[in-house]
Amino acid sequence: MTFFGAASSIVQAAPTYGPELEGFSMPYPLQHYGFSSQGVNLQMGYLDVAAVTKPNGHTVVLMHGKNFCGVTWEETIKSLSGAGYRVVAPDQIGFCTSTKPEHYQYTFQQLAINTYGLLEKLEVTKATIIGHSTGGMLATRYALMYPQQVDQLVLVNPIGLEDWKALGVPYRTVDQWNERELKMTSEGIRKYELNTYYVGRWKPEYQRWVDMLTGLNQGPGKKLVAWNSALIYDMIFTQPVVYEFKNLKMPTLLMIGDADTTAIGSDVAPPEVKAVIGHYSHLGKQVAKMIPQATLVEFPGFGHAPQMEDPENFHKILLEWLAKQS
Repeated sequence: MTFFGAASSIVQAAPTYGPELEGFSMPYPLQHYGFSSQGVNLQMGYLDVAAVTKPNGHTVVLMHGKNFCGVTWEETIKSLSGAGYRVVAPDQIGFCTSTKPEHYQYTFQQLAINTYGLLEKLEVTKATIIGHSTGGMLATRYALMYPQQVDQLVLVNPIGLEDWKALGVPYRTVDQWNERELKMTSEGIRKYELNTYYVGRWKPEYQRWVDMLTGLNQGPGKKLVAWNSALIYDMIFTQPVVYEFKNLKMPTLLMIGDADTTAIGSDVAPPEVKAVIGHYSHLGKQVAKMIPQATLVEFPGFGHAPQMEDPENFHKILLEWLAKQS
């Protein structure tokens, strides 16, 4: 009995991965872009997937969220490449398969510059930019910095649709974020994702992404992973993009799961502040009015990741909208 119980616990234990997600199974070949930034040699991991049908001449760049990686776009990559698009899915510095520097001044501008360098190396001069969650903040910043390089913009449940600090969410220091990140557990990640990303509806295929995040955060590079995560949270909290949505110059598709409640710092916000933040059913409509050429598509009853919760409908809508822009 003891033997089987021990074996069972071994099977159920989450795997661990290296500081650049070494050991995690990738559906496409992982490539690396090496460059120097802030006096340090860095590398960005990325997926570059060719069209699997007749190429349509267009490239899509996918920007992942805070608790996601380029590989979590797997179903979207498959749908886009199947429709004739070349798809580039990078991992930003500090995330997933990319370098976790000991010291780095994280700004959305810096991450946009890094991504521009990657695309320049790949000879991608124009692209559709799709950003999810924190990737939506980065995609917005990229589109503001490089409007001539962006055909159209797609924002999937982006965060940063409101300014949490201006609304009264208390500031956490980087040290406080770091302490929080070091305590991350598989159970905690799963519970958060179940409630926020999937609105209480769990599918077995979601466990792979919990294991990915847990394995990275509990692997041999856990201290460096946690420290970079803390620096990134500080960037997200202190660098809102909401005030600049009005300056976007390209057609923009907002794809919003309206049951999403994501708001950075809501766990430490006073009750009266927590009650008014993270309401995507209102935020999507509000931001759609700010963006000059916005199209809003809502996914009623879905949470933070409609591309994972409702992939068939999500990709149908996405491909139809992209086709209309061509």
